[in-house]
Amino acid sequence: MRPETERLTILHTNDIHSHFEMMSPLAAAIARQKQEARSSPVLLFDIGDHMDRAAPETEGTLGHANIDMINLTGYDAVTIGNNEGLTFTREMLSSVFAGIQCPVVCCNLVESATGKPPHWMQPHAILEREGIRIGVTGATAPFTSFYSLLGWDVLEPEECLREQCRLLAQKADIVIILSHLGLPTDQRLAERLDGVHAILGGHTHHVLEQPLLVSGTAVCGAGKFGNYLGRLEFERDEASGRFRYLAGECVPVNPDFMEPSLSSAAALQLERGREALSETVAITDRRLALDLRGESPFANLLAQSVRRFTGTPLSLVNAGQLLGPLPEGEITAGMLHALCPSPINTCIMRLPGRDIRTALHQSLLAEFREKVVYGYGFRGERLGGLAVDGLKILYDPHVMPYDTNIAVFVDGQPLDDSREYTVGTLDMFTFRMGYESISNGEDVRYLLPHFLRDLLRLELQRPGSLDECGKVRWEPRAR
Repeated sequence: MRPETERLTILHTNDIHSHFEMMSPLAAAIARQKQEARSSPVLLFDIGDHMDRAAPETEGTLGHANIDMINLTGYDAVTIGNNEGLTFTREMLSSVFAGIQCPVVCCNLVESATGKPPHWMQPHAILEREGIRIGVTGATAPFTSFYSLLGWDVLEPEECLREQCRLLAQKADIVIILSHLGLPTDQRLAERLDGVHAILGGHTHHVLEQPLLVSGTAVCGAGKFGNYLGRLEFERDEASGRFRYLAGECVPVNPDFMEPSLSSAAALQLERGREALSETVAITDRRLALDLRGESPFANLLAQSVRRFTGTPLSLVNAGQLLGPLPEGEITAGMLHALCPSPINTCIMRLPGRDIRTALHQSLLAEFREKVVYGYGFRGERLGGLAVDGLKILYDPHVMPYDTNIAVFVDGQPLDDSREYTVGTLDMFTFRMGYESISNGEDVRYLLPHFLRDLLRLELQRPGSLDECGKVRWEPRAR
């Protein structure tokens, strides 16, 4: 016989983004919640983007450090976010998730070659705790064109979730969705899907101090970086025998409280990551300065690397992708990672000359160069001016803002506003981030999985690249 009142506590995290410094405090908070639950069962879920290759622990171990922390913390199931799915190859993911000790659930991602989930992923799981059956499924954000380049088919999440929830409703006492889809989508799902007790959300980094109750479903979100721990409590109704939502909250995580085993593991993973990134990739004979407000050799080197990699006549990149100057001497993989941590990829597009000119005009304005940018893979602080290769710009630095008096040349010929040019640039711009006129490009072809730091490495190893990046692209006009 079951007890008169059965309770179940659900704990959840999301978008930790490899903030290893918060994993020990988070584990301590989880331990306290389990103590407070006393004899009633507690389950712990993560909603994706636990990994972020901006962290040396993740980059150096290719995600194995994150799996170790997930296992030590004792998660019961996880789903993947775009940081897992789009910044690691399928082979890398197969290797890293081979060591996970809990189910990875995601119902809208399959391998293109087989039409089935990979061996390490399943569309749902049913967990049983003290006689309570908890059905868990998950879904990740459908970045269709990007996933297809990595050998995945990403399916429409609502229909996939509807089918999984229908199956789980027949077998489980409670149905939970791990949704790396964002809050607006979670709210729509709560309205349209039947029999779902809770949607544990992520992707949009939303903090819901208390769950939103939408059509009887608790819609949740616990922020980002491990600063909060989501908590839900369910109770079985004695009359109907069904579980109902009782209470929920986001618990702030105190960074001063630690779980010793996680602290020591995090320190070890940092050491492992740094050791893996200690490889020397180039030796330079000069320092490359960086200036986010104007032209500089290091930003020019980045533009060169993008133009060479894409094989295009010209390239446009923002200097804010770089976090500091490149020193003289021995350059390691870890140094390039620290200076260019963004998981941003390049792309090729056809872009009208007028849109190139607009972006170049904007690059002369402080409101663009100093713009603070969040998301879409950007790991810098400010957008920075545009660095170019294959272009020559003559401008007057003394004119009033928004004066359009610049002359632009492509291969020695004046830029034609009505002509389309093949341009190598960054995927971030295609989402209307930063220099928005670049998003007007057509026939966009994304180049995955190489990151900008990979391209910098190749360019540093190319003879003559350091001399080329010192040549002026933005030339002030003589008055």
